Amino acid sequence: MVNGKKTEHVPVMRDEVIDYLAPKKNENFIDCTVGGAGHAKEILKRTAPKGRLLGIDLSLEALEAAKKNLKKFEGRVIFLAQGNFADLDKIVKKFNFCPNTKDFGAGVDKVTGVLFDLGLSDYLLEESGRGFSFRKEEPLDMRFDSGSRKKTAAELLNTLSEKELQRIFWEFGEERFARQVAREIVRRRRNKKFETTTDLVNAILKVKCRKRKGEHPARRVFQALRIAVNNELEALKKGLEAALKVLAPGGRLAVISFHSLEDRIVKNFFKDYHKQGALKIITKKPLTPREEEIRENPKSRSAKLRVAEKIYPVK
Repeated sequence: MVNGKKTEHVPVMRDEVIDYLAPKKNENFIDCTVGGAGHAKEILKRTAPKGRLLGIDLSLEALEAAKKNLKKFEGRVIFLAQGNFADLDKIVKKFNFCPNTKDFGAGVDKVTGVLFDLGLSDYLLEESGRGFSFRKEEPLDMRFDSGSRKKTAAELLNTLSEKELQRIFWEFGEERFARQVAREIVRRRRNKKFETTTDLVNAILKVKCRKRKGEHPARRVFQALRIAVNNELEALKKGLEAALKVLAPGGRLAVISFHSLEDRIVKNFFKDYHKQGALKIITKKPLTPREEEIRENPKSRSAKLRVAEKIYPVK
């Protein structure tokens, strides 16, 4: 709990991540989405007594939670950085947490593993009040870092053209009714600007009927808006490139994605560098959560884990 709110992100596929990253005594890792430090805690347990960890997150609240949850490891060198993993190379330089190469300067001996968990934390969905969930009424913000200058979801809905909204819903949400939803949003905003999640859900339900079973009609539009607000897909591409540079040969890169757009980027990134001889793909097919985990944590249902091993230095 931070400020009376739940902030810890339940670590998805924790056992699989640990098995494939295989952290050992005194090794160094980067958790690019540290959240409540669920994965980081397990990594630090196995890298005692001198293993280091660099944890990155856009949310100050998440970093507060990580600091609290890693308190038992405070005798170790743990760096927690607020930032976007798209800037991983800059963050690594700032904390001098990097391989000893001319590109990154003198730092720790080497980075053995890098982890990306691309899922939304429970805090963002349930407690942040920024409109990530279509199940409650909140302001339409959707920025991961609320203090940033990025346009909010409401600003996008109220200013973008019908054509541009349609593109966002289709490309980032794979929404079959993208054109109709965009048209309904433009029609409604002529009379009243979009301000809350309820405003948006009502517009979507005008176009798409609520089904008794299956996904909520608003899920794909909310996903698309969130991706657009935070420029998530471009950030992922940049983050993967930076991770491959800082990772030592023999080190592993693990990515947990939660929708097809993310997974496609990771899959193609691994394939491209495998063809160049820079990566060995460890998971020929993505791993998915066990049925037991899905029962305990239904949000893990769509998770896919891909792992690759770096073969030689990449500039």
